Amino acid sequence: MNVLSWTQQPLFGIAATIVVYALSRVLHVRFKWMHPIVFCSVVLIGFLVIGNIPLQDYKNGADILALILGPATIALGVPIYKYRELVKKQFAAICLSITCGSLVGIVSVAAIMMSLDGAREVMLSMLPKSVSSPIAVEISKSLGAMPELSAVFTVFTGVVGALFGTSFLRMTGIRGEVPLGIAMGTAAHGFGTAKSLADSEKQGTFSGLAMGLAGLITSILFTPIYMFFM
Repeated sequence: MNVLSWTQQPLFGIAATIVVYALSRVLHVRFKWMHPIVFCSVVLIGFLVIGNIPLQDYKNGADILALILGPATIALGVPIYKYRELVKKQFAAICLSITCGSLVGIVSVAAIMMSLDGAREVMLSMLPKSVSSPIAVEISKSLGAMPELSAVFTVFTGVVGALFGTSFLRMTGIRGEVPLGIAMGTAAHGFGTAKSLADSEKQGTFSGLAMGLAGLITSILFTPIYMFFM
């Protein structure tokens, strides 16, 4: 089996992703500014381009890994169940906080883009930046925007939030695990939740809860906000 035929096997995409991501995690321990997702993406893209390897060959295996995202997301419900009493006690405040955060995130982007006379498609693509990529892509499609651009904005927002979100919040005096988790999940979706889980289980739990509720709330808020601005 030659090299080119081996790259067409599903094992290639799986192995390449795991090896590069493992390396990125090791480097992240020493260089905190080097986000594993960004490093992994850049290295894999460079590897495919330099090696002249078709993207479809990589996707044969990468798509298998993508199937794990569903169960991994649902698994966030396990720690939420552990803290269910605290969630019940503060549920109204949590929902209000997430609603306000989602609303500010959408309206602020729309206002800034309109003041700068930004292109309509770009503005619509940027609006769902604070929800997870699958939700952002679907919202973008429903608005007639560019789903690919929405995915880019979403990833960029998540990376920035994961790198600087916790430090910024603590600088403003927010230090509790619950408010930190809610803020990170609302503003930085999956990236923020991963960072919160790395900090503490409790913070990650509320970040995961916020990420899910923010996706639901944002989907509901988009119609009236879209009608108002457009």
